[in-house]
Amino acid sequence: MARTVKGPDARRERWKGHREQRRAEFVEATIAAVARKGPDVGMEDVAAEAGVSKPVLYRHFTDKSDLYLAVGQKATELLMDRMGPALIADGPIRGRILGIVDAYLSVIEENPNLYRFVVKGSFVDRPVEKDVVAEDKNLIASTLARILGDYLRSFEMDSGGAEPWAHALVGMVQNAGDWWLDRQTMSRTNLSEYLTTLIWHAIDGLLRSAGVQADPAKPLTPLRLVD
Repeated sequence: MARTVKGPDARRERWKGHREQRRAEFVEATIAAVARKGPDVGMEDVAAEAGVSKPVLYRHFTDKSDLYLAVGQKATELLMDRMGPALIADGPIRGRILGIVDAYLSVIEENPNLYRFVVKGSFVDRPVEKDVVAEDKNLIASTLARILGDYLRSFEMDSGGAEPWAHALVGMVQNAGDWWLDRQTMSRTNLSEYLTTLIWHAIDGLLRSAGVQADPAKPLTPLRLVD
């Protein structure tokens, strides 16, 4: 019976799969090291967590920046796994705002050291090719801009300001989250409610300036104020 001889392509694919698996394992080890030791971990901490030597790590990552970006990508996945459902959820506008804000805060509350590791970027030795934090903010802001734009257009209002408004909201929530992680002077529930109230009243004020009244506790159905 003839034997099937695996060619170089099959070996290459098998090696590629092995490298991808090892990279994923080292990313998880980095996240575990960060969770235990804080955002200022070094390669020696990661290697110890993974149970390998530093040279082994460098076989799978070009340098510390390469590992940092891989961890940043994993952090983005964690963030969007939580925020994605909240961003596309339907229902009353205030409830949707609360869901989005609380989803974001829940992620940084559960992963404070990972958040600081990615945001500070002190792990890397040189400027990285991608700005992980900026990419996340742009992704969330773009989604919010579409939501806000659709909402304003449903009331036949100008939606031209939806994009800068969305970026402003993302910046506000992130800055409030940074303050909260450092201070912890209130519960996540309270902070989510405070931020939601601010955001809703900004939306409500804009709507009222155009003669539109919307009930935050009801589905998004346009309702014009009676003159």
